[in-house]
Amino acid sequence: MKRTFRILALVLLFSSLVLLPAQDGVGNGEEAVTETAADTDTSPEAGTVYVVPIRGDIQPSMLVFLRRQIEAARRDGASHIVFEIDTFGGRVDTTLRITSLIGTLDDITTVGYVTLTPEGTAVSWSAGALIAFSMNQIFMAPGTSMGAAAPVLAGPEGATAADEKTVSAVRTQAAAIAEKNGHPPGVALAMVDNEVELVEYLLGEERGLATRPEMMELERRAEQEGLELETLRVISEQGRLLSLTAGEMERYGVSAGTPANRAELYEMLGLVQPTVIEVSPSSADEFVSLITGAAFTSLLILVGLLALFAEISSPGFGIPGTVALAAFAVLFGSNFLLGTVGSVELILFLVGVILLIVELFVIPGFGVAGISGVVLIGISLVLSMQEFVIPTFEWEWEVFHRNILLVVINLLAAIIGFAVLATSFRRFSFFRRLALETAEDVASGYTVQPMVATGSPVGKTGRAITTLRPAGKAEIDGEVLVVEADGEYVSVGAPVEVIRLEGNNIIVREIH
Repeated sequence: MKRTFRILALVLLFSSLVLLPAQDGVGNGEEAVTETAADTDTSPEAGTVYVVPIRGDIQPSMLVFLRRQIEAARRDGASHIVFEIDTFGGRVDTTLRITSLIGTLDDITTVGYVTLTPEGTAVSWSAGALIAFSMNQIFMAPGTSMGAAAPVLAGPEGATAADEKTVSAVRTQAAAIAEKNGHPPGVALAMVDNEVELVEYLLGEERGLATRPEMMELERRAEQEGLELETLRVISEQGRLLSLTAGEMERYGVSAGTPANRAELYEMLGLVQPTVIEVSPSSADEFVSLITGAAFTSLLILVGLLALFAEISSPGFGIPGTVALAAFAVLFGSNFLLGTVGSVELILFLVGVILLIVELFVIPGFGVAGISGVVLIGISLVLSMQEFVIPTFEWEWEVFHRNILLVVINLLAAIIGFAVLATSFRRFSFFRRLALETAEDVASGYTVQPMVATGSPVGKTGRAITTLRPAGKAEIDGEVLVVEADGEYVSVGAPVEVIRLEGNNIIVREIH
């Protein structure tokens, strides 16, 4: 029965891991819709367009989803990827990785389209704005807005502004990706940093937005080209983050248009009867999102550690080992999909487990090997949940502290939980294998005195065959025993009587 259970558990585990990187087409639980043009159009304007949603919180699982869809678009020879954006933002580290992923797509035209839908929020704020700037073109539906991209840190007291080092790093990256795709860098800067002042200018017939340092460059350009430069108004004052409506984004040349629907968007892109492939998160993506969430990750760590301690403390390989294997396989496997697990984390974890086994079965007590094993397991779990080793920015320290706290709490909970279970549930056969239930007492026959094992000698008489000072030997009921006088001197040959037992000691007194 146990062998059957283990085989079934392992089959289910590896089956679930195989299904995680499911294909992104129709099937596998994915709600994908393919719209094919009614008539085949071989003109240069026709092509394959992938429509990929970026909705909700920007979490690590979204990076996995986007990477899969981009690979699928490349395989299908898509000319455009339209990313429909509707988000309040999310994690800074994931956002930067998404911008890098999209920014490297030189063979496909990337389009950011901020949508207006009945179930949506009609915004591209914070991380959504940074992601939009990483695309070749930006379009916004009427009634939508973009901006407020300053990084913040989430803590027990709520969201707080990030430190200058973090703001500087994000600000620089935002300006870089905007500049690469031909978007005004000043707009990206003003959305990230509230210290940036943005003004509207008119240079000849050219209207745009620029920061104060950029205005100095425009003044030199106006002087060289003989043009008139006019400062119209301040769009974003110092101390305020920039946010723009769809109309303002188009008026200032940040977005390429304000289409109300996809048909208008395709027309603005110059696509005639394109083949549209619309994708959405599959069941595999939703599963990855679930198992990489903070709550489920915490549960996996707790269950895995608890089962690991139980397996190490019991002979052979059984149910606890199977559970531990499954928990840690899902934990490391899911984080591997997110790109945060490599050989280093796995080696540290395995070395930690080996040290624990050596400490428990080879080295007496619990010392350096055991402590080192626990520490290495903890380090491997922390590193498996983050992309960096040593934190640099404030948001990295925040992630680092959160991961350490998560691991330490679950490690302590596993130790305490195992101790409680082992002492409270000894009636179960599994825990009886882990705890000592018998004692070597006199009633069970454990004694160095053969007479005590067969019957109590109390009340029996005999004689001392050696002097008792107070210990010596006496012949009791025809058997020579080691006895002890009850606090008195007994001479050789004196009659004695057994008056009591003290552990394995037979206490006698002289009969007068």
